Order: sequence, then C-alpha cells, then structure tokens
Amino acid sequence: MSKEPRSHMRFALPQRIEHWVFVASMAALAITGLAQKFATTTLAQGIVSILGGVESARIIHHISAIIMMFQTIFHVGVVGYKVYVLRIPMSMLPGLRDIRAAWQMLLHNFGFKNRKPQEGRYTFAEKAEYWAVVWGTVVMAITGFMMWNPISTTRLLPGEFIPAAKAAHGGEALLAVLAIIVWHLYHVHLRHFNKSMFSGKLSEDEMLAEHPLELADLRAGVLAKPDPVLVRKRQRVFFPVYSVTAAAMLLGTYLFVGFEETAITTVVPAEEVIIFAPLTPTPLPTPLPTRQPVPMGNTWETGIADLFSQKCGLCHAGDLILGGLDLSNYQTALMGGNSGAAIVPGDPDASMLMTIQSAGGHPGQLSEEELSQIKEWIEGDAPEG
Repeated sequence: MSKEPRSHMRFALPQRIEHWVFVASMAALAITGLAQKFATTTLAQGIVSILGGVESARIIHHISAIIMMFQTIFHVGVVGYKVYVLRIPMSMLPGLRDIRAAWQMLLHNFGFKNRKPQEGRYTFAEKAEYWAVVWGTVVMAITGFMMWNPISTTRLLPGEFIPAAKAAHGGEALLAVLAIIVWHLYHVHLRHFNKSMFSGKLSEDEMLAEHPLELADLRAGVLAKPDPVLVRKRQRVFFPVYSVTAAAMLLGTYLFVGFEETAITTVVPAEEVIIFAPLTPTPLPTPLPTRQPVPMGNTWETGIADLFSQKCGLCHAGDLILGGLDLSNYQTALMGGNSGAAIVPGDPDASMLMTIQSAGGHPGQLSEEELSQIKEWIEGDAPEG
C-alpha cells in the first residue's frame, strides 16, 4: 500500500481566509470600477445594468473598498504578530539575493542556465507581486480618498488634483487587473495548479521545486517553534500596542468614509414639491412670426444694386435725381428722398419705395417678381453684402 506523499503547512486557516476576502473585495472593486471607467462600452453597460444601475455599482465599489481597508488592518496585525511575537524572519523583504535570483531565472528562461535559482519561503516573483499589491493599495487609497472627498481635497490642493486622482486611480486599477491575469494567474494556476490557498499545504515535491531552501530549513529543524513563555511575554506587549494601532486605523477608515456628506450618496434623492395646477390650463402666448432669412445672393451687392440700376437708374442716379432719392449706392438709398425713408431695413410697410411701387403706375414700375425680391431684401434687414 503506497504512502501518502508528505506535505508541509504553508498557509494557516486565518491566512487563507484573509486571502479569499482580499480576492473577493478585489474582484468586486475591479468589476464595478472598470465598468465605470469604460462606461461607454457595451460590456460595461451590461454589467452596470445587472448591478442595478450606476449608483448601485458605486455603492458596491465603496463597500468593497471598506472591506479591503478592514482586511489591511487585519494584515498589519498578522505581520506584526509573526515578526514580534513569533520572531519569524521578515522573509518577504526583498534583497540582493532576489536580484540575483531574478537574473538567474532570466538566464534560465533564455536557455543560458540549466538550473533555476534556489529560493526560500518566498520567491523573488512572489515578493515582487506582494509589494506591487502594497504599492497599489497605497495609491488606490490616496486617490480614492481624493475622489471620495473632493471638497475637502480641494481645500488643500488645486482642483486639477481631482481629475489627476481619477486618472491615477483608474490606471492603477487596470494595471492591477492585468498583473493578476497575466502574472498571477499564469504562475499560480496555469503553469502548475498551486493548491496551497485551498488546503494550506504543499507537497514535498512542490516544496523541492519551488522553495528548496525553506524545505532544507524544515528538514534541519531550523524553523523550530518559539518558547511558549517568551511568546506569552511578547503577547502582553503586542496586543495592547496593536489594539491602539488598529483603533487608530479604524478611526482613519471612518474618516475616510464619512469625511464629507458626499462620501456615499452621489445622487441627491428627489424631493416632493407641491405645485399649483389649475383645472383650466393657462393659454400659451401666441408665438411671434419668425422673420424668414434672406435667400443667398439677395443683398445690395449681389443683386439689388443691379436691379435698381436697370429699373431706376434713369431718374434716381447720376446727374438726374428726382425727388431727392439717389439709388446709385447703398448709403444714399438708405438716406431716402424728399418723401421720406425709401428703405427701412426690416420693415417693408414703412418703406416709401414699397408703398409707391405697390400702388402701381410708376414710370419705373417693378414687376411682381422684382417687387417681391425687394420686399424680401428689406424684410431681411436690407443687407449690403
């Protein structure tokens, strides 16, 4: 009967719960955030519709952000407990060894090295991913606060910081999603399926392939459990300090969320207003007739001057100017003659030229078509050119 392959505990239950809470909040933030960033796309509009509208999407986004803040507070406590109480080395900190490992892995991937680098509890890639999450969380928190509390932000900073924060927030979110899909998904689920976040354990073969230095320490007994007496002594110091720290961080979270009245509600609820509605509707005023624009070309320079020259030039131009009316140029035509204003721009009824011509029998009588053209020109404010 074959023996079960030996396995080693890698992640305890609290760490796995923390991981999945982070995954859930990150997924919700990505879906609701990117749907708002690319709101004009069909996919984004479908997501927003499924979520119940943009306001619902924003509320889900905000709640997910708050959950991530709580998760961050918990993570600070976990790291502090391990480092101070259990005296576990801070193996997630990058160093020169990681730079050498990254270079060796690059050479290995290009075929210049036969062996992969020997790494401990966390590989250089895992460290890079972890600190990328830390950096991204800081950026998202700062820019998120600025957008969540724009009024308070602009009391200290210029207004241009709000659209800048929006651009940085959306860009960092897109970068994080792409990093998860391209980097994390490949290394953890496609290259080989890592089940440690489900079971908490890695087999000895997996440890030998991915974390040989840690496996060597486990076999050598280097990673022994700390003295229980010292643990209890350190706990008496750690828990009060962390309680104060966590309380301060919770207060910061509360201020983050409630710093402004605009923090949650982005659409003002509609108010009921009592209005007076008479049984008999008030008649609307009769609209004034709109003046028709002058047809293209119906100006003094493009037609009217030639018409006056042909029909009126013998008596109202040159040396012979009967009745004091000179129609040889635009300015003298508007001045009128002895009988008054021959042309009143915009008012053909007040124009003596229209009155005399409409009566008929004038020596230089205009045809109906020509008279209509003159009337339209005057109605259009008698433009010169």
